[in-house]
Amino acid sequence: MNKRLIAILMTLALLTLLLASCGAATEQPESSGTTPPSESTHSSAEESDLPESSGASGALTTNGGAEIAISTLEFSTQDEAAPTVYFISDITAAAMVEIYNALAWSPTGNVAVKLSTGEPPASNYLRPELIVDLVQLVDGTIVECNTAYGGSRASTAMHYQVAEDHGFTAIADVQIQDEDGSMTLPVEGGLVLSENYVGAAFADYDSYLVLSHFKGHGMAGFGGAIKNISIGLGSAEGKSWIHSGGTSMTSPWGGAQDAFCEAMADAGKSVSDYLGNGERIVYINVMNRLSIDCDCDGNPAEPDMHDIGILASTDPVALDQACIDLVWVSEGNESFVNRVENRNGLHTLESGEEIGLGSRSYQLVVLGE
Repeated sequence: MNKRLIAILMTLALLTLLLASCGAATEQPESSGTTPPSESTHSSAEESDLPESSGASGALTTNGGAEIAISTLEFSTQDEAAPTVYFISDITAAAMVEIYNALAWSPTGNVAVKLSTGEPPASNYLRPELIVDLVQLVDGTIVECNTAYGGSRASTAMHYQVAEDHGFTAIADVQIQDEDGSMTLPVEGGLVLSENYVGAAFADYDSYLVLSHFKGHGMAGFGGAIKNISIGLGSAEGKSWIHSGGTSMTSPWGGAQDAFCEAMADAGKSVSDYLGNGERIVYINVMNRLSIDCDCDGNPAEPDMHDIGILASTDPVALDQACIDLVWVSEGNESFVNRVENRNGLHTLESGEEIGLGSRSYQLVVLGE
């Protein structure tokens, strides 16, 4: 009997264990089809550390043949409130006209085309054959101001000669705007300047088309649209005023670097404000011959980067930021990036956004693809 009792008890114990196991299985929730947390690619803590996407999509192909994902451009966005920057990879006279037309901007009255005439003998200024169709389309007068650092464009007579030698007088009328001195523009909400000095003939024009060769710069880090409407439109004394951060009208040397960057933004805002709060001025940047040196250098360093394309916007901060973003993701950019960072050049963009000259965020629209 004892053996039979033991066997019965063992059987009952096994049955109890089996029933408990089945009950536990029936109490498990049905699968939701989602990945269990332990198998998730990122935990919630990890997800919070991921960089935020700009929201931009698509890609562009540069003039040099490189493909760049728009999502890699730091300040690109799909926010419809952001200003639009147009891009085209071709760097031709026809492409200049195409990207200008994309702006859907109609100049009024006398039209000035602001560009750099370029320091001899071998600077990378925009060639007349590249811009001729656009300049003549808007019936524009090419305008410049004298330099504050000497060189072949420090006096009006010499500067007109350079404009002729470089082929600009053959495609349009040319005016050195400070040949009769300066006029003063107020700076509203500036960081270091309360007034800006441009060429006396600045007010003779109702609309401005700003054509800039985007490149590096020995003092500003880089030069684009903002530099072209600040230093570029500054009279000789205005250039010194900006370079010195508003402390000298006779020498461009020795000012604090951040104050110089801030003064460029301030001066640019005074120009934009004067022109209908930006309504009567638009900007085109050409990203070719991407030297670390400016067109004010007659013997610039050879570029390490391939050409990228042409960009245009009604917002100079957005335009320059888009160009910087493209440089930052391009091959061979080390010397250009070092030049910008060593001069704290991005502070010009920071300052421009802070005072309301424009927005660093932008929507990129690619043409011709």
